[in-house]
Amino acid sequence: MASTTKPDPGPGPGDSSSFTLPGSIPGAGAGAGAGAGGLHPSHHNPGFDRESGTGSHKTPRPPKWYKIRLFRGMINDLRRRAPYYLSDWTDAWNYRVVPATVYMYFANILPALAFSLDMFTKTDRMYGVNEVLLASVLGAVVFSLLACQPLVIVGVTGPITVFNYTVYDIIMEHTTGGTNYMAFMCWIGLWSLVFHWILAVTNSCNWLRFVTRFPCDIFGFYVAFIYLQKGIQVLERLGDAEPFYLSVVVALCVFAIAYICGELGDGSLFNHTVRVFLKDYGTPLTVVFFTGFVHFGKLENIHLEHLEVSKAFSPTPHEDGWIRGWFIHFWDIPVGHVFLAIPFALLLTILFWFDHNVSSLIAQGTEFPLRKPAGFHWDLFLLGLTTGVSGLLGIPFPNGLIPQAPFHTTSLCVTKVVTNDDTDADSSEAKGHPSESYEFKPISVVEQRVSNLAQGLLTLGTMTGPLLIVLHLIPQGVLAGLFFIMGYQALAGNGITQKLVFLFKDSRLTSPNHPLNNKALRRSRVWLFVIIELVGFGATFAITQTVAAVGFPVIIFALIPVRAVLLPRWLSREELAVLDGPTASPFTMESVGGSYGGVEDEGEEEGESSGGGDEGSGGVLGGGPSSATGRNKSKKVAGEKSAEELAELGQSRLSVGSGRSSLRRGSTAVDEIQQGQSQGQVHRRGHHQAAR
Repeated sequence: MASTTKPDPGPGPGDSSSFTLPGSIPGAGAGAGAGAGGLHPSHHNPGFDRESGTGSHKTPRPPKWYKIRLFRGMINDLRRRAPYYLSDWTDAWNYRVVPATVYMYFANILPALAFSLDMFTKTDRMYGVNEVLLASVLGAVVFSLLACQPLVIVGVTGPITVFNYTVYDIIMEHTTGGTNYMAFMCWIGLWSLVFHWILAVTNSCNWLRFVTRFPCDIFGFYVAFIYLQKGIQVLERLGDAEPFYLSVVVALCVFAIAYICGELGDGSLFNHTVRVFLKDYGTPLTVVFFTGFVHFGKLENIHLEHLEVSKAFSPTPHEDGWIRGWFIHFWDIPVGHVFLAIPFALLLTILFWFDHNVSSLIAQGTEFPLRKPAGFHWDLFLLGLTTGVSGLLGIPFPNGLIPQAPFHTTSLCVTKVVTNDDTDADSSEAKGHPSESYEFKPISVVEQRVSNLAQGLLTLGTMTGPLLIVLHLIPQGVLAGLFFIMGYQALAGNGITQKLVFLFKDSRLTSPNHPLNNKALRRSRVWLFVIIELVGFGATFAITQTVAAVGFPVIIFALIPVRAVLLPRWLSREELAVLDGPTASPFTMESVGGSYGGVEDEGEEEGESSGGGDEGSGGVLGGGPSSATGRNKSKKVAGEKSAEELAELGQSRLSVGSGRSSLRRGSTAVDEIQQGQSQGQVHRRGHHQAAR
């Protein structure tokens, strides 16, 4: 269990108003008057203007939304994360890093191979296996070495696959004589690089405080259905003869065995070592087995379609055998098409701003006891860099992966078994006696850079000749099964799915401790919230089935103002606190000025968001039940985290100037844990807003 404890400098000499918020580090608090990057307005921040009414002994005021302090978010991200860079490498000396590396290698490369097949078919061989692998390598190396959030896995996603072949269809069918597709995609990447850097420099990630579970769950639901759809499409292309039926059987077997391995890994059968082995390596071993299974006996006589590969470290050849270079001749395109790429680049930037940041938020969710600060502004700058470089290389644009990014954090968790002797409603009614339930509670996360870098280097090794030959042996039916299991796993942990299960379940058999089983929350209000989520998902999924699919990022981005503006008019603040909540912990959200979505934060002024927020870590009260809904399998773990961090990290040692009722609530939470009360009754009371 390797981690770095965050220092608590306390008040500065001669400055009675200086204090540190829970989870802050020297000079990087998210307290009152924090700027774009969350620096506390004290002597720790040399750029602080004491004449503007925000000095010591004066009540700080949030800056207006139109007052942008350029580069401040990026600089503060680097200031917060830089002290931990050395420990990001030394902390990798932990047994969890090796299985996490192997697990993420397969969890990243197998979906990438499936997406490469999709783009290979729909873009007329413009993208293939090597292009997708190189994109994963680029993202892994850059973000593991330079990012403020190295736990985020970066690679080729389902949405960018849809974007690439939709642009191909539009350009090839609606331009006179067609155009140089790769040069056009290069210009999309270069323009998007400019837009990413503009957004990073102007601290646009501060608006992430409005990204709650509501848009994240809808987007995750959409990604899950994209996986399922891709699996069906792979099988559809195989015709209706013997190869088709064998591929269907293989796909279903891959799904079934991978599902069983996952259930055994989360169950109580066998010892801990066997369970961890099945959970970490069950899916890749299933792929290996069924790759050979199709050659057993008479099955060998059935011709199956396999994954198309090219030469080692070489771009995918065209049908006529011509092989392009790794550097795109971006000047080989009409001038008008250079500017035609701008609207496509805007759509790509919108998609990546949401997709990558949501991946980062979920990978640093409330269920993970992280101790190192995040940095969204700087990582957005790096994402622009990788987008531009990808355009020049002629490879798909990489960004944060869902669900691989949170899977990476989960694989690095050090857990312990926590039992709960409360009577379960289902078992007590069925069997007439109480049953003991248990869960694996994360007690720490091995926060380091090695596992991300190592899986990227392993992916680079996959581009060698011998391993490409092995990849060529994988039947397309196996890839379809991978799509199915990925879609199921994404659906199983989604908040929309969890709410639907709650609604369709017999209310008499629902546990009284269920987060949605709240006397103040009527089931009709849960139905209303779920219907709104399904409408958002339906609109996003429907547009991707048309020629206007390239515009689906706009629909996804529109979910943020829907949550912030419309939902509070239809649902009360107390109802939203149960149904929705912040995606990441207050400590993680310090980089963007706090969270939105809790009871306290519903009535705050929007102007606070652009400057980091006057209430640095506010809007999290009520996050316990809401964040447990959907993502967290147990409200107990999620609700206990804040109080436990206060106890373990000494974060309750706030200065006198920061005293508020929230501190008393945080102390009460610690006392409840010390008194041995039920952990499921401890709600998020540790992280709250700083007082004026």
